[in-house]
Amino acid sequence: MISKIGQIMLYVNNQDEARDFWTEKLGFEVISEENNEQMRWIEVAPKGAATSIVLHNKEVIAKMNPEMNLGTPSIMFFTENLDQLYRDLTNKNVTVGEIVELPSGRVFNFADDEENYFAVMEKA
Repeated sequence: MISKIGQIMLYVNNQDEARDFWTEKLGFEVISEENNEQMRWIEVAPKGAATSIVLHNKEVIAKMNPEMNLGTPSIMFFTENLDQLYRDLTNKNVTVGEIVELPSGRVFNFADDEENYFAVMEKA
């Protein structure tokens, strides 16, 4: 049986810019960077997180596996202080949507530099 989610694959056009977005604007850490003859990947995650995001080169993956769905996964992040995160991202010129009140909690979306959208919800 599956016991946890280990990694989320995110296919991007520019791995270095994507790494910089996740580390400089979201505060993630680089867990590992691998580069071999076939491909390069960068693993990032919030400090102490059980699940990480692996940044893959979209063009390379498309050539290796043309049938693969390279679309952006729909990811919901959690934060304990939604208002502070919203201010921080806004101050770092990250595209953010309005804060919305849902039955499950307050949430807003944000976009990376390649206009991939993600959501974040307040969870105590």
